[in-house]
Amino acid sequence: MVVSRVGSRERHADDIFRALADRTRRDVIRRAMNGTLSVSDLARLYPMSTTAVQKHVAVLEKAGLVHLTRRGRQLLVQTEIDTVAEAQILLAEFERLWRDRLDRIGDVLAQPEEGDRS
Repeated sequence: MVVSRVGSRERHADDIFRALADRTRRDVIRRAMNGTLSVSDLARLYPMSTTAVQKHVAVLEKAGLVHLTRRGRQLLVQTEIDTVAEAQILLAEFERLWRDRLDRIGDVLAQPEEGDRS
């Protein structure tokens, strides 16, 4: 199903979850949460080129999950904790929705069927 009218909040959520869908990008966020790292430092940690790591970082930056700062020739990566928290809030909303649905299903299943006189 395609949603025709997508608001900016939904587009932003799409960007966040698209960025988080990749294992390497999730790892970059985890590592950057422990301290600021340069893109070249990150590139040494993965079996890929520096250019590939830069592309991953660019996706994270577009989603607002990291902030880039230039210090001389180094490009430093820092996690944007507010955006990570936003993703957590979105996931909590989905969890609440599904828990409510499961509770309602449980209520329906607990009701005796018509004609059941046990």
